Amino acid sequence: MKERLNELKQIALGELEAAIGSQRLSELRVKYLGKKGPLTEILRGMGTLSAEERPLIGQVANEVRQVIEEVLDAKQAELKREETNKRLESETIDVTLTGRHASIGAVHPLTQTIQEIEDIFVGMGYTVEEGPEVEQDYYNFEALNLPKDHPARDMQDSFYVTEEMLLRTHTSPVQVRTMERRKGEVPVKIICPGKVYRRDEDDATHSHQFMQVEGLVIDKGIRMSDLKGTLLQFAREMFGGDVNIRLRPSFFPFTEPSAEVDISCMMCGGSGCRTCKGSGWIEILGSGMVHPNVLRAGGYDPEVYSGFAFGMGPERIAMLKYGVDDIRHFYTNDLRFLGQFNRI
Repeated sequence: MKERLNELKQIALGELEAAIGSQRLSELRVKYLGKKGPLTEILRGMGTLSAEERPLIGQVANEVRQVIEEVLDAKQAELKREETNKRLESETIDVTLTGRHASIGAVHPLTQTIQEIEDIFVGMGYTVEEGPEVEQDYYNFEALNLPKDHPARDMQDSFYVTEEMLLRTHTSPVQVRTMERRKGEVPVKIICPGKVYRRDEDDATHSHQFMQVEGLVIDKGIRMSDLKGTLLQFAREMFGGDVNIRLRPSFFPFTEPSAEVDISCMMCGGSGCRTCKGSGWIEILGSGMVHPNVLRAGGYDPEVYSGFAFGMGPERIAMLKYGVDDIRHFYTNDLRFLGQFNRI
C-alpha cells in the first residue's frame, strides 16, 4: 500500500505540473483529494491492515495529501498572478489621451430672469416675500376685491382643491398676507415671485402653470407718478437705458386707477417692426394704484395711506429679452435650448 501511495503521488504531481488553467486545477483537486478519489479509497481500506502497519501507512497517506495540496495551492497562486497580469496589460489606461468633456449645467433662463428682476428691485429697497401655492379663496380673491360673484373671477379660471382652497392664480395673495403681518406698519416695499396656476390651454404664449413677480408699495403720499418712475427705472435696467414706457388705462379689480405698461420696442427703437407688430410698443406688465378695499382688507386706512402695485410674467420678460418665440421652450427641458443660457 505504501508503494501505491508513492505511485499515486508521482502521477498526481505529473498531472499538476502539466495542468493549464484554473478549471483544470479544480478538476485535479477533486480527482485526487475528493471523497471519491484514490487517496480517500486507500484511507478507507486501512481497516484491513494490521495494528503495526496502520500508523505507518496513515503517516505516508497524510504526507502525500499534504504534498498534493501544497503543489495545488502554489500552482493556483501562480495561475492567479498570471491572469491578473494579463488583465492589467489588457486594461492599461493611456494617460496621454484627451479627457472626456464634462457637461456643465446652466442656470435656467427663467431663474436667471427672476434673479435679475429681484436684483433690480432689491437695489431700489424692496424685500422679497413668498407665500403658499395652495391658497385660501379669501386671500386669492375676496381680500383683493373679488367677491364670490365677481365676473373677473371667470377671467382666471382656477384649479380648486376644495370650495375654499385652490392653486393660486397670481401672487397677489402674498401682498395681502404681508399687509396683515405688518399690521399697519409702513413703508411696505415688496416683490412676490412664484408659480401660479390657471386653466389655460398650453400654446406658444400661454401655460397652465407659469411664473409671476408682483410688487407692492404702501406709504403716505404714494402717487401714480411714483409708480411710473419705478417702472421706468426697472425697464431701463432690464432692457437698456434707451427704453421708454407708456401707461394705458385698463381695469383690474384690485387697483384703481389701473394701467397696462408698454415699453418702446428694443428691436426698432419705436419706429415699428414685426416684433412690436408695427406699433413701436410692447406690453410687459399690468399695474395701478391699490384699491381702497384691498388696503382695508390688509389693515391699512385708505384715508391715510396709499400705494401702488404691479405684476409681470418672467416668461414674457425672458421671451422679449432673449428673443424666444414659444413659452413652451422654458418647460420642455430641451438641453439644446437651455444650454444657450449659460449666464448670458
